[in-house]
Amino acid sequence: MAIDPQRRKELYRLVPEGALTSRNWLRLQNLSSHAIDNSVKSKQLETIKNGIYKREGADVEWGDVVYFLQSVHGSDFIVGGISSLELQKLSHYLSLSERRTIHLYGLDNVPVWINIVSKQASFKKHSKGGILGAGFTKEHAAQLDNFITTYPWRNAKRSAAWAILEVLYQVPHTISFEHADELMQGLNTLPPRSMQKLLELCKNMKVRRLFFYLSERHNHPWLSKLDKAALDFGSGNRVIVEGGKLDKNYQITIPESYE
Repeated sequence: MAIDPQRRKELYRLVPEGALTSRNWLRLQNLSSHAIDNSVKSKQLETIKNGIYKREGADVEWGDVVYFLQSVHGSDFIVGGISSLELQKLSHYLSLSERRTIHLYGLDNVPVWINIVSKQASFKKHSKGGILGAGFTKEHAAQLDNFITTYPWRNAKRSAAWAILEVLYQVPHTISFEHADELMQGLNTLPPRSMQKLLELCKNMKVRRLFFYLSERHNHPWLSKLDKAALDFGSGNRVIVEGGKLDKNYQITIPESYE
């Protein structure tokens, strides 16, 4: 079915190469349902699932998926944790897999289709609640979002200051103690004011203790500007490394090889 050249031009403007869009969003851009259906029938648009489209034959990169979730789908997902540090070139690990894992943090549910639309990446969702604590509120989440850095090229991602806390929360289950230590070593330019506020928002005692243990281990210049006395570190020992030795200062178990 032929499509009007002017309509095709407008469609391509609204849906750039590789971008994802939705039927609802296109309707908000004054495209009628009839025009959208004709675009699908004429193979100008390809259906990903009911109501989700991309340009016919275009490859979708993982950044396009994130941008769609944030800007079109209206979700609260942010690229965080190890993925955020990788994007800021603060992680030197290279994935051995052809498909990288992108870590998303938010309260919304992840659409099932996002893990099949991009050939280069799969997505893993994490909740904000683990670090903010069991009783966290939307107000806490809103305060946290004030520290998100938005990069206009593709998507929004966490600041390095909060991303490292998200990484430490994953130790030792999905990130090793040693890997977290190497990541912390490279963070010698964290902003102390923001870091202090984020540590106050963080309600996870294990994360707070591990953060200060590793920071002191690398003697970062910003460390002296943090007010440790204003933070609650809880009580009792925390087992981070099974079979490790106890660091008496922060009451966490660390690898035997660490001084």
